Amino acid sequence: MSLFPDLSCPKVSLSNGLQIPILGLGTSYHGGYSHEAIVYALTDCGMRHIDTAKRYGCEENLGKAIKESGLPRSDVWITNKLWHADYGYKSAKAACLKSCSLMGVQYFDLYLMHWPEAQQPSCSNREMRAETWRSLEELYEEGICRSIGVSNFLIHHLEQLKEDCSVVPHVNQVEYHPFQQPNDLIEYCRKEGIVFEGYSPLAKGQVFKNPIVQQIAEKHKRTQAQICIRWSIQNGVVTIPKSVKKNRIWENCQTKLWGPPGGQKMDDGWILHQNTIRLGLLETFLEWCFT
Repeated sequence: MSLFPDLSCPKVSLSNGLQIPILGLGTSYHGGYSHEAIVYALTDCGMRHIDTAKRYGCEENLGKAIKESGLPRSDVWITNKLWHADYGYKSAKAACLKSCSLMGVQYFDLYLMHWPEAQQPSCSNREMRAETWRSLEELYEEGICRSIGVSNFLIHHLEQLKEDCSVVPHVNQVEYHPFQQPNDLIEYCRKEGIVFEGYSPLAKGQVFKNPIVQQIAEKHKRTQAQICIRWSIQNGVVTIPKSVKKNRIWENCQTKLWGPPGGQKMDDGWILHQNTIRLGLLETFLEWCFT
């Protein structure tokens, strides 16, 4: 008998055909990791997407938690990130392989350059990004990274990378929530076939202080976190909340069960036109989501 709940999660197709679950669980080093919470998310909540980074300092423990869950490796989407201190052709590859070893896995489903700034005095940021990306391209070709991408990159960073390298990033992970909507960047990514992924969907706690979000949550008997995660998912954004509390992880995971209106599927490219709303229109849009 399976111990794992069958809680389906909508997926988004990457340009190489892989499908990434639209909801993930972050493990940021700012109090964002709990061994018990990770196991619970995987075994009790149906979570199948874990986001981490070398910078967070929890790779080894996270690998143990995933193994403890009993889930096959192929059932869990693992995203990891390369810290900019390891940028460079040789050092990037070595860092990725070390991260794999620490986590006890043979590959990552997605591997990201964590920041556009290289902080390497030997050459320009652009040169170092290109050199590092070529290393990631090789890791991708070798199957050690099933997809590769970037984090916190702006349009000009992506344009430069496109000019300097061969593989267009599959993903760009950027802070995204109702109070920070980089719509020009989102539009650019979608035009270029780059999946837009959002971290900090709760705006580092700001949403809990917003009266509009609070009113909508009370009206529909949802949590404020659920409201904002749903808002992000409704906009077709791969969404990465974090929590170490079981009840909040469970609540967040329920969000992925709320399908789009009309029975449409996320994987059919369904994206709401309201993704360009301003704060003054937030209440109207959230009401629409729950009507």
